[in-house]
Amino acid sequence: MAIWMWMLLIFIILQRLVELVIARNNEKWMKERGGVERGEDHYKWFIILHFLFFLSLLVETHLHGRSAYPFSFFLFSLFFIAQICRIWCIYTLGRFWNTKIIVLPRVALIKKGPYKYVKHPNYFIVGIELFVIPMLFGAYATAIVFPILHLLLLRIRIPREEKALTKVSL
Repeated sequence: MAIWMWMLLIFIILQRLVELVIARNNEKWMKERGGVERGEDHYKWFIILHFLFFLSLLVETHLHGRSAYPFSFFLFSLFFIAQICRIWCIYTLGRFWNTKIIVLPRVALIKKGPYKYVKHPNYFIVGIELFVIPMLFGAYATAIVFPILHLLLLRIRIPREEKALTKVSL
């Protein structure tokens, strides 16, 4: 792979690891205040999906000899915009942002920032990333398969999240 590809991949992996640390700290903070985790049975599938995404990206890029794949400013711009939106989501939710479904009783839903316009903006952003990142690497099969798998998981995740959030807001 080209150096820019390795740099981008390392950046994305480090970003995800930092986000997991933030999520873990937020989880601890919320649970100390009475937060309850819901829908934990499907969470492992998100971990598996994202692990396989990176593995697929590397394997497909290697198998197709994309080491000199040309850099696309357009695709990188989409990726960059998605990162700004991702940070906006995390910043807006603050201590309530998490990769798990954790609800804190007697706390109003946040309806500002991107959540003012879209109910689950982070899921939309992840879907875009699961398409754009492989396209940057020339990994076309990965760009097709993983957004579809993400959508299938969201068919489980979003109803469970909605149910958990509805119970809390009552």
